[in-house]
Amino acid sequence: MMKNFKLSSLTVAIALICQANSSFAADKIQQEVSKDRVEKIVVTGTFSGKSVAKEDASYAISSFSEDDIKKLAPKSTAELFQAVPGIWAESSGGVSGANVFVRGFPGGGDAPFLTVQLQGAPIFPPPTLSFLENSTLFRLDETVSFMEALRGGPNPVVSNGQPGLTTNFLLKEGSEETEGLVKYSTSDYNLQRVDGVVSGQLAEDLYFMAGGYIKSSPGVRDAGFNAEEGKQFTVNITKKFDNGKFNVFTRQTDDHGVWYLPAPINVSTVDNQYNQIGTNNRQATVKFGPNGEAINVDFGQGRGWNGSVSGGSLDLTLDNGWGIVDRFIYTKGDADTYGLVPDGDPVMLSTIADSGSTASGAVTGTEYAGSTVVQQIGRWVVKKQIEAFTNDLAITKTFDNSTITAGYYHSTFSANDWWSIGNQAYHVVESGGEMLTGIDCNDNQDSCGWNYDINSVGDGSTQAFYVAASHEITDSLSMDAGIRNENHQIEYTVDEGLDGVISKAVSYDESAIAWTLGANWMFADSQGIFARISDGSKMPFFDDFRDNFDAYQSGEDLIKDVTQYELGYKLVADDYELYATTFFNEVKGDTFVAVPGAPAEVLTNQAYGLEVDFNYFTDSGFTLNLNSTIQQTEITESPTNKGNEAQRQPGWQVRMTPSYDIDFSNGMYATLYGTVSAVGDRFANNENTVTLAGYTKVDLGVIVNLTEEVQMQLAVSNLTDENALTEGDPRDSLSSNGRYILPRTIDFNVSYQF
Repeated sequence: MMKNFKLSSLTVAIALICQANSSFAADKIQQEVSKDRVEKIVVTGTFSGKSVAKEDASYAISSFSEDDIKKLAPKSTAELFQAVPGIWAESSGGVSGANVFVRGFPGGGDAPFLTVQLQGAPIFPPPTLSFLENSTLFRLDETVSFMEALRGGPNPVVSNGQPGLTTNFLLKEGSEETEGLVKYSTSDYNLQRVDGVVSGQLAEDLYFMAGGYIKSSPGVRDAGFNAEEGKQFTVNITKKFDNGKFNVFTRQTDDHGVWYLPAPINVSTVDNQYNQIGTNNRQATVKFGPNGEAINVDFGQGRGWNGSVSGGSLDLTLDNGWGIVDRFIYTKGDADTYGLVPDGDPVMLSTIADSGSTASGAVTGTEYAGSTVVQQIGRWVVKKQIEAFTNDLAITKTFDNSTITAGYYHSTFSANDWWSIGNQAYHVVESGGEMLTGIDCNDNQDSCGWNYDINSVGDGSTQAFYVAASHEITDSLSMDAGIRNENHQIEYTVDEGLDGVISKAVSYDESAIAWTLGANWMFADSQGIFARISDGSKMPFFDDFRDNFDAYQSGEDLIKDVTQYELGYKLVADDYELYATTFFNEVKGDTFVAVPGAPAEVLTNQAYGLEVDFNYFTDSGFTLNLNSTIQQTEITESPTNKGNEAQRQPGWQVRMTPSYDIDFSNGMYATLYGTVSAVGDRFANNENTVTLAGYTKVDLGVIVNLTEEVQMQLAVSNLTDENALTEGDPRDSLSSNGRYILPRTIDFNVSYQF
């Protein structure tokens, strides 16, 4: 009996999926199939935009099929990145607002060295703005067929010139057969979600795919109301020609969830289920500006994305060895943040109550004793409107043993921000703890803490020309090189204080050169090494100028220079494969700001390490994936922290995922799988004064195919309910606040495939 269920590409990344679903993979890919293995194909990072065999690629890249993603069961896009070697992803903040670190690159939060692509084009060219990183703008669902994750390599030259991590999500496409899937999901935290996807043929050589989801839940940490709500709809249309294809898509998303923040870990009643927000505090009045204007805010909105991403591509193979790939994408929407942010350590109510002993609940009227533990909570409001258009054109000429590619990349982007952050008030320390009255700080907001209010408008553009060439010196040895000349322009104004006065104005126009040089030597059948050196940059965006305005005025260009060296080994056999990459990098001129408006720390980081991605698979149905990273980081230049390790990144991490397929005599079959993730200690701050303990997390799952059409999945995340921390308090490293990994959850879904 033919199984519809596909084997995990933790063991095999099936090239057929890439062929049928990548809008940039050539339709005439020749798949070299052996008895036990299907050749892996990658499309991300190639200068021409065409596909190549993974073992022939001269850079480190990981691939994840639809079934890999299903087994990993990520609760957010960033949680999927945890399976990529060399990456440390903190997804403990909820569905949006992750922190993603790459190979020891410096950073204090968000994801400054991450680009998320859809169909090979960057969703939003700035990798990080304050309160917005790329993964916030992308939601996983049944319309996604594949993800590739490229670290370093040719990244500085292609796409938006991201020197760190580029993740590329590829949508499903239709075929001559009409097929689809309907799936219902629920959980022990009362998730209610329905997914659907359908694809097929509209006319000769014209295909469609359409799908999406609708969901609602109180959240992994119960907020007492439906704190996570979302819906998404995607359409993908593909027209195939004899020599290529044309593709257009649109994705409409409205999805948000509570922003989970550090909790006071020195309070006995606080654990990994603690959630600042709840019914009694989700609504609040926030004052802003010099005249004390006020707005009422529902903080239950959390963080999310309400917008659209639309685009397409043209991929043609022309006569005489010419080829053209053009990719374009347009993004527009709102990425707002509403959060209850802890400020400082918790204290006893008796130390701050006006009466010296008690205070009353602002909502319930409850009289709280002086022994009640309370904490200042900042009510932060960040409204962000973004828009971007990107076009990336590559023209390639192929000769007998060489290819030459010339490309032109152009993007325009904007972000309009309105902030009121600070707005502290004392709340009871319990999940959803209410604000108190009878405390001067709360009753007279102007007397409590600090506020940072801004209204900013930013427009930018980037245009880059790049040229790359590759040459096969022999049948087993090849070399490639690429160079990129990028011009970056920013127009940006900021009204700090919301008093109608422009306090900072920027008009920026600078250029930078990036380059890469690589070699690939297959010295034996399916065994080889690659080496690469690259020099790139992270250009400054709006927040870089706001946080470093004095440096900008004094003539600093604020460009972060990134130099990387890589040496990789690869071995592909019938029943196992091994990819191991050593790396060394240096990032100069990075800036870290703990709290918006505070002075920036300018530093240089160095890091070196080893990434291992090992897959083993057998005919009996047993498979094993092992990926690990060992790295050493050092701050080599800093006003106060020279010689310390980079904050928030472990020296080692190991992830092991076994899987076993079982056939039953009645025609049913099942897959048992699990993942054990072990992480070493990390420092919570650049000062290296706060240590976050390492931990081990266990996930288990089972997928049962009752028939060829009906499938059920049960997934248990954090089986032992580990109380580990992903971060301390990034705004006050000496406070006793820390953010827990997500608690144990049980998710169940049933799907019907037709």
